[in-house]
Amino acid sequence: MIAVVGHRDLAAGTSLAADLRDLLERCTTGASVLVRAGAGLPLVVGRAVREAGRKLVVLLPAPAPGAAALPAYDRAAAGELLVLAEHVRLLPYDPADRDASVSADEQLIRSCRQVVALWDGSPSDGRDATAHLVAFARARGIPVTVFWPPSAVRGPAAPLSGTNGPRSQACPAPPAPLRRG
Repeated sequence: MIAVVGHRDLAAGTSLAADLRDLLERCTTGASVLVRAGAGLPLVVGRAVREAGRKLVVLLPAPAPGAAALPAYDRAAAGELLVLAEHVRLLPYDPADRDASVSADEQLIRSCRQVVALWDGSPSDGRDATAHLVAFARARGIPVTVFWPPSAVRGPAAPLSGTNGPRSQACPAPPAPLRRG
């Protein structure tokens, strides 16, 4: 399975679907793709995965006492992702708690054999943990493909409710806009 993580604060109008679909087509044949439910990148990934003929697995927060529901801006996207998904994994975490969301992403990565990171190379900060997740995967020997096409632009900061939305054959050498990590 391939986990996809990355920046939630992509600028409106950033078009990644075609580049992402091409990348997924070069990755391990037949592997399912896993994303954490949410708006922005996870939804773009979900659509590209289905267009590429891959199976989509969505990680959804399981209801837990005291945990918040998905924020309103993530709910419609999560609904569409559930329709696109072949499988849904429930994981108890609070999507309003950044640390809980990072832990959920770490569990997502642990369960995969490969990671694709939509990442511009910037360090993690109080809102975005993409650099942390890339380092987390690499520290566990999970191959990471860094993906940041020229069309990708970061916009206004995403809300604080989360961060982002494998060891098998790595993707073949990507074209120039991609960096192998």
